[in-house]
Amino acid sequence: MAGKAYEPAGGAADLIKARDQLLEGGQPRHPRLDAAALRQALVDLYELWLTGKGAELGITRDSGLAVVAVGGLGRREMLPYSDLDLVLLHDDVAPKRVAEVADRLWYPLWDAHIKLDHSVRTVAQAVRVASEDMVAALGMLEARHIVGDEELSNLLIGGVRREWRTGIRSRFDELVAQAQARWQRSGAIAHRAEPDLKNGRGGLRDIQLLDALAIAQLTDAMPGLGPEVPGGGLNQARQRLLDVRTELHRVAGRARDQVRAQDADEIGAALRLGDRFDLARTLSDCARTVGYSVDVGLRTAANALPRRGLARLRRMPVRRPLDEGVVEHAGEVVLARDARPQRDPGLVLRVAAASAQTGLPMSATTLNRLAEDAPELREPWPREALNDLLVLLGAGRGVIDAVEALDRTGLWGRLLPEWGAVRDLPPRDATHTWTVDRHLMETVAYASTLSTRVARPDLLLLGALLHDIGKGRAGDHSEVGAELATHIGRRLGLWPSDVRTLAAIVRHHLLLPDTATRRDLADPDTVRYVVDALDGDPQLLELLHTLAEADSLATGPGVWGDWKASLLGDLVRRCRLVLAGAPLPMPEEIDPELVAKAKAGGVHVELRPGAGKYLYTVTVVAPDAPGLLSEAAGVLALHSLRVLSATLGSEGDSAINTFVVAPRFGDPPDPGLLRQELIRAIAGDLPLPALLAKREREALGAKPSPYAQARPVVLWTETAIAGQVVLELRAEDRIGLLSRLAAAIAGCGADVLWARVVTIGAAVVDVFCLDLGADHGPRRRAALEQALLEVVPQPAPKLPQPEPGR
Repeated sequence: MAGKAYEPAGGAADLIKARDQLLEGGQPRHPRLDAAALRQALVDLYELWLTGKGAELGITRDSGLAVVAVGGLGRREMLPYSDLDLVLLHDDVAPKRVAEVADRLWYPLWDAHIKLDHSVRTVAQAVRVASEDMVAALGMLEARHIVGDEELSNLLIGGVRREWRTGIRSRFDELVAQAQARWQRSGAIAHRAEPDLKNGRGGLRDIQLLDALAIAQLTDAMPGLGPEVPGGGLNQARQRLLDVRTELHRVAGRARDQVRAQDADEIGAALRLGDRFDLARTLSDCARTVGYSVDVGLRTAANALPRRGLARLRRMPVRRPLDEGVVEHAGEVVLARDARPQRDPGLVLRVAAASAQTGLPMSATTLNRLAEDAPELREPWPREALNDLLVLLGAGRGVIDAVEALDRTGLWGRLLPEWGAVRDLPPRDATHTWTVDRHLMETVAYASTLSTRVARPDLLLLGALLHDIGKGRAGDHSEVGAELATHIGRRLGLWPSDVRTLAAIVRHHLLLPDTATRRDLADPDTVRYVVDALDGDPQLLELLHTLAEADSLATGPGVWGDWKASLLGDLVRRCRLVLAGAPLPMPEEIDPELVAKAKAGGVHVELRPGAGKYLYTVTVVAPDAPGLLSEAAGVLALHSLRVLSATLGSEGDSAINTFVVAPRFGDPPDPGLLRQELIRAIAGDLPLPALLAKREREALGAKPSPYAQARPVVLWTETAIAGQVVLELRAEDRIGLLSRLAAAIAGCGADVLWARVVTIGAAVVDVFCLDLGADHGPRRRAALEQALLEVVPQPAPKLPQPEPGR
């Protein structure tokens, strides 16, 4: 046994010493064990100690005493700092003797600070507890004899399992409810930044749930998946999750189930997976494999439950036709009796389309049969196969579960081999909620609800499916994706003109949102830039506009909103005018009433309803001076008005600045109050920095300002005019950020010509066109960049790791 090299001399302290030696490794005599070998060595070590201790205490074959392990030791999955779960069984033994043995067994472990979950019971008591307590039952289903009277242990193991099988019908609903409550608490491992490997959906508890259903003889231990599926199937997923959790214990130096972001790189390196993104991808693959198996297992188990009472008299469910060769049976989509998968390559898509449209899951048996027997579709695809694919993609949110099932059983990869590069690929942007492949399917689901907006819904759905297909490969994902889309379009049998359009959708899927949020829409060159990029194709413009909305909705909370919608709508409207033959739009003239107020001098503030339900337009007319933008934005922030964009103009010696704002809560303040506060700010009687800091502390409940999750980024773009540059800042939001940024810009002597401010959830993408004058070299830009970075949230500094032994 691997643990024999560290055989404890007798006491539990020696057990701890031996465990620590196993964990340290890295020495010539004791090399560092990999995760699987470490678990086995720990199992051997604990068993060795318990066997020796049992012999010392007289726990022998005919003693009427036995030690049974449950939990990690029972499953032979002992992790470095897992609890030791033991049951001391006794039969016809004097209570004083049992108490003495228990004390001499438990106290050394407690004294050595080993986490111990223990109980002392007869077989009858243990079986009764298992019949009444679900958690205890699930634990004792994994029971394993360690030392003593093996017949006693077998009575317990057999009795608990018989009780479990005979009582599963009455306990099944509780079992499912318990699992769902756990998923609700811990979330899904595949889509959590810091997943819970034990309790999260797709984690180790779910694998134990499948084992429990298999013991109840309601399903097998690997429902719906064989070893040939992507990722290697359920057994491979189990081993990978255990390996990650083992290294998590080793890195943390204590029991832990949740992978923290700061430990992910070290864990990935220890397992030779790569960095934290590679680790996240591995965990996503494992969790989604487990999650699919649990769905199949629970469904199979529910159908296999023994019938009682009147339910036994009900007729077997009939088969309801859904499509050619596809029927519904017992709440699942299955193959018709006369279906011939070997001769019907399009059957896979018809089955999936029927599932997506009806919301019924595909039978695991059907998917396995299709995986074994269905031939490859010839290229180009037959027209009916393409139609079935479009039916699948247009089925709304049903497409997500249908494609997930196809992907986990290896069928989706046959239809779309390029999918492998994006499968389980984690996002690199904090605004993205999903893995790349799930994001693509979310986009398809949203696009299907918007398909009536376009003349070619088929190209919209295909564009949604493929718009990020270039990720996970070297190069710009839009350009790489366009090439892949060309090959895929030809394979699907699209017309050459449609192939070109599909490639253009993928190539330019970011064109409209990037332009609308980062450039001046009133500039004629902006519109000309978009029209030229699209070769003047109005149909492509329409498709990209709708795809941009679906893509934003599928990215995450707060990415799509009234303001972004109005920006895109304004840009598309201007482009359509040009495409219709109208002259390039020029910057809108300033309202004559505002011009008159500017000539009259003084400070004026107007507030009017905006383009959306919760949007308002605030116009500020005031004497032009450095710092005016900062002061105006600061006053708006003090009154809980979130600035979404700013348009700057001038007339004579007065500035005319327009802000689109959204109240954080309630109704906006009276414009007269805003005017009074602005006058005070301009005069220097309103300490904006201090007031904004106070407002931020109040909003955070007197807690310190939170650290950013992502590092801020500053990008520079040249313009055609000497001395003028476009600065783009991507950072996390904070109260009064625009005021602070404008003050920093003014403090560096730069003039803001126009600004485009976009808030996406908790992040901002702020674009400023700056006039730096003659001194616009690298040193000036570096100073300006540093000034901006000083006022935006920064990630928390990484704490130094303690030295070994401290």
